[in-house]
Amino acid sequence: MTATTLTAPVSASGRVRPLAGLQQTFTMAWRSLVAVKHNPLELVDYSITPIMFVFLFTYVLGGQMAGSPEAYLKYALPGIIVQNTLFMTMYTAMALNTDLTKGVFDRLRSLPIARSAPLIGRITADLAKHLWALLLMIGLGLLLGFRVTGGFGGFLLGTLLVIVFAAAVSWGAVLIGMLAGDAEKVQAFAFTLIFPITFTSSAFVMVDTMPGWLQAWSDVNPVTHLSDAFRGLLLGGPVAEPVLWSLVWAAGIALVFYPLAMRAYRAKT
Repeated sequence: MTATTLTAPVSASGRVRPLAGLQQTFTMAWRSLVAVKHNPLELVDYSITPIMFVFLFTYVLGGQMAGSPEAYLKYALPGIIVQNTLFMTMYTAMALNTDLTKGVFDRLRSLPIARSAPLIGRITADLAKHLWALLLMIGLGLLLGFRVTGGFGGFLLGTLLVIVFAAAVSWGAVLIGMLAGDAEKVQAFAFTLIFPITFTSSAFVMVDTMPGWLQAWSDVNPVTHLSDAFRGLLLGGPVAEPVLWSLVWAAGIALVFYPLAMRAYRAKT
């Protein structure tokens, strides 16, 4: 990344023009993606961890849950992907928190770039990483016997839905990253929040096997809607209601957390 690539025309008021701001956002996104080669541990987070999730859930729980790993994989893989995607949004929070504490935003502030470019660039890059992990897990699932019987169109729509939901949740992650004192607190909060939400949904088990009081929560749990929608699009089946509720939840999460995240971001940078 050079000063030339980030320097762009500004208006008379000193504001960066929209087209230039968009170019700078993609430049910052590319910076985040290229940085992966300098941080091998990030490859573990986005590659090895998803593979580990698939193997552990399929071969440790499969026989107990569905009689065989192959049968459980057909049900659980979409839920495993949803869980992994939600966990990965917290990497956005940790990365932003690390950049904030190390003064990265202070250095970027001195450059003639749009103020939002580093933030939206980071989110854009992380969504590309979400896509990579999703495709990796689908590919592994195919090798283990999973079949996308909903057709290529269903696969594309399901993938788009998961990425859209991840983009919405990313604004909540931004807020956490801006407010947490350090990356360890971000990680602790993420596990405390995401674990109960995912494990009290239909991601790994059918809702009707849960106690009645837990079913009431699971039926409205956004992870249930997203898992059911993704599963239905991949395998074929009724998806209108879970897709609609997934989009409603995504819109609601974005509407709540986007302004809060941007306010915290502007206050911190």
